[in-house]
Amino acid sequence: MNIGEVAKASGVSAKMIRYYEQTGLIPRANRRESGYRNYSASDIHMLRFIRRGRDLGFPVAEINELLGLWRDKSRQSAEVKRIATAHMTELREKIDSLEQIANTLQTLIECCSGDDRPDCPILADLENTADRQQL
Repeated sequence: MNIGEVAKASGVSAKMIRYYEQTGLIPRANRRESGYRNYSASDIHMLRFIRRGRDLGFPVAEINELLGLWRDKSRQSAEVKRIATAHMTELREKIDSLEQIANTLQTLIECCSGDDRPDCPILADLENTADRQQL
């Protein structure tokens, strides 16, 4: 299969497949005499694994670790669980941070009259925060 067919079958763009090869996340594809990449069904399976990991928000470095564990049939699931648990903790922290940001922004929106007057608590907050960061 060529890279376009593999991209379609795996849900990973050709550009990302090339990137994954370049960074060593996946092995370089065999080449045909014409120089075009030639992929197998196992390559598609691996790319789908990577795609699912990305869909779950795992960074490439962690996907690389998970790929290694996936290939290692003598692995211990405790290591996989450790990686997934650490990722879940990071996701929860990001969610908490985004909720705090959303709450602050909602408060500022509620304080803004949104009329013809120039006073705006949203702009005032942005200005005050910028001033504090310069100090």
